[in-house]
Order: sequence, then structure tokens, then C-alpha cells
Amino acid sequence: MSVKKETRLRRARKARLKMHELQAVRLCVYRSSQHMYAQVISADGGKVLASASTLDKELRDAATGNVDAAKKVGQLVAERAKVAGVTQVAFDRSG
Repeated sequence: MSVKKETRLRRARKARLKMHELQAVRLCVYRSSQHMYAQVISADGGKVLASASTLDKELRDAATGNVDAAKKVGQLVAERAKVAGVTQVAFDRSG
């Protein structure tokens, strides 16, 4: 494994450990070349409380990889998180 990858993984592990220590609900975002995915994960890391992606029925018809799609995914995951009772999240940038 390269030094760059090792330091990125160490940084990600350190951030997730701190979020776990503070019992913070995490917002994880992943962007592939074609789609965007967002998940709100519980404080213990064992359960996904809310999720949204450009593959959802509501968002599938429009463009899936641009800024407008990101806004729509963000709004949808926020609505679903509110329904699940989540009011505050910590952004997990995955390293």
C-alpha cells in the first residue's frame, strides 16, 4: 500500500473514531462517475437511518452527476433524516 493511501486511511479512521467517541450521527456521501449516494448512519455505526441517491425513483429521470442532482439528493436525504428524528449530523468525508 502506498504511503499516500495509508495516511488517508489513518486520517479517515481517526475521524470516524472521534465521531464514535462523540456519539455523532454521520453523513456519508459517495460520488461515482455517474451517480451520487448519501447515507445518514447512526452514532454506533450499525444502522443506516436515512439514505438517498440519484438512483431513487424521484431523481432517476433528471441528470445524475451534476450540481443540481447533488442538491436534490441533499434535500431528499435531509427530509428522510428529519422523518427519522435526526436534527444534526457530522460530515464523514471518508478520509
